[in-house]
Amino acid sequence: MRPTAILLLHCPDQQGIISEVTKFITDNQGNIVYLDQYVDRQDGVFFMRLEWELDDFLIPRDKIKEYISTLYAQRYQMTFSLYFNDIRPRMAIFVSKMSHCLYDLLARYKAGEWDVDIPCIVSNHEDLRYVAEQFDIPYYVWSINKDHSNKREVEAAEMALLREKEVTFIVLARYMQIVTEDMIAAYPHHIINIHHSFLPAFVGAKPYHQAWERGVKIIGATSHYVTTDLDAGPIIEQDVVRITHKDTPESLVLKGRDLEKIVLSRAVTKHIQRKILTYHNKTIIFS
Repeated sequence: MRPTAILLLHCPDQQGIISEVTKFITDNQGNIVYLDQYVDRQDGVFFMRLEWELDDFLIPRDKIKEYISTLYAQRYQMTFSLYFNDIRPRMAIFVSKMSHCLYDLLARYKAGEWDVDIPCIVSNHEDLRYVAEQFDIPYYVWSINKDHSNKREVEAAEMALLREKEVTFIVLARYMQIVTEDMIAAYPHHIINIHHSFLPAFVGAKPYHQAWERGVKIIGATSHYVTTDLDAGPIIEQDVVRITHKDTPESLVLKGRDLEKIVLSRAVTKHIQRKILTYHNKTIIFS
């Protein structure tokens, strides 16, 4: 795979942005291999993802961000992120007792579907250590008291581990604990959760039971970035499955678990590919 640079940006929509940025790349002998853009007409905001090869690019890669900032950030009121495809994201997985999402994530990782490293799995229970051992990934456990009196202490230890392992994003694979503001602030829009409901419906605990009691005809799963608003962060991926009056709460749970792992893995794929751009409480998902 040839090394590439990936630029994600958004700014007020105005004439000439695409031509200016692409000219900067081609003038410096960069070969553009991907370009996708979108304009939010209602808010007047321009979004773009651009990727170009670095083999013959004249600007050293450690100077590219500085050039873009100097040339365009202030001029276009641009907010941007720059990535390189040969720097692998490092994903930490947080779990509790349910294994279905964890197995799916690790199977895709082991199969080589993702260009990612998984340096650790973190849990508040010992239950899934055997899964981590099957995939030869270090497993760390910090138990949280029922009254949550040690939660800050536990999360401080977890944060130290994440720094040591140089983790770049976190996946909550049915991790049944609320993440505190400190961790969210350290990983803004880099903590991916799976909620077993088609949000914003049926937030909180036991959404499948809520759905059964309401008599809905579809149930869903939602993967989103974690914010300080519970189950209300920017949505990355959703899907649904049809149900009938013959379903029970237990059958809804089984159908929902199949959906959860697929939806979560789709969201993780887009994040690893750097194809998600967050704006306010929404996401732009590039193709």
